Amino acid sequence: MLLDVARSRRLLFVGGKGGTGKTSVSSGLALARALDGGRVLLVSTDPAHNLGDIWQHRLSDAPSRVFTAEAGYVDAIEVDPQATIEAHFASVESMMVRMLPERTHTAVRDHLKTAKTAPGSHESAVLERIATITEDSVGAYDLVIFDTAPTGHTVHLLSLPERLTGWAETLVSNRDRSERFAAAARSLVSPKEETPGPDAQMRRTLLARRDRFALLRRTIADSQQTGFLITTLAERLPVAETLELVRQLRDLHVDLAGVVVNRRSPANAGDLLAARRDLEDRQLAELTRGVAPVPVSEVPLLAGELTGPEAVRQLADLLV
Repeated sequence: MLLDVARSRRLLFVGGKGGTGKTSVSSGLALARALDGGRVLLVSTDPAHNLGDIWQHRLSDAPSRVFTAEAGYVDAIEVDPQATIEAHFASVESMMVRMLPERTHTAVRDHLKTAKTAPGSHESAVLERIATITEDSVGAYDLVIFDTAPTGHTVHLLSLPERLTGWAETLVSNRDRSERFAAAARSLVSPKEETPGPDAQMRRTLLARRDRFALLRRTIADSQQTGFLITTLAERLPVAETLELVRQLRDLHVDLAGVVVNRRSPANAGDLLAARRDLEDRQLAELTRGVAPVPVSEVPLLAGELTGPEAVRQLADLLV
């Protein structure tokens, strides 16, 4: 069933409460889709990266091949928000230094240095990287899986494209108005002058950023392309957080493709685990009612530690 979800989407976001196995499920699903012949890009946006640990592979902000099947493969990325922030601000600084008088350069650099650590810089950088990956993956991959940070961070991230698109629209509108005034002033001094103002490059940058966020917003809202998988445990607190996440995703018009209940206790392995299974069954019944008609999948508790491609393949076999 989960493989069907992976076949039918171009983007999948995997999220949920911390410690519920988001990275494990993301990895297992990526490998299952690769065995099915898919070209898969697996992206960790969680600041506490452990994707490389699971695959026993050193990862970076650039795609790295972690698994090859007969027809498909898995590439993986661990997004580096700080590198994204540094690259973005370096570009802004270069542009502003070219545009503004030299006497202002020190003040510009001081301002940008402060802005790097401002609230929201991290989220904006991660979102811009997600948008870039989404753009670049078209044609190169059949499926991109984003292994996201814990619930609150992810919901905030998914709500940002709407806000940042509007913000970029306002900046472009202000820039257009400024350019019209500047052009009118230039024409009074030199009516034949047609050279564009010095901030034309800034306008192009703003337009590119606006279009990138707008594309991401449309893609996230398109249930034919994008889905969200929630990982959880059959326990009271994870179930409560899952039901709240379902409500928030529906408010954001993000398609909920499924729920994965991870690490289910066996029912026939002694009294202790049987009693635990009974408790889980009650929580699972509440979860199933709360997310209906969204399908709920169960993954059993595994004996070994999930590290290395062979362990990921064992999990992948349980997700098809």
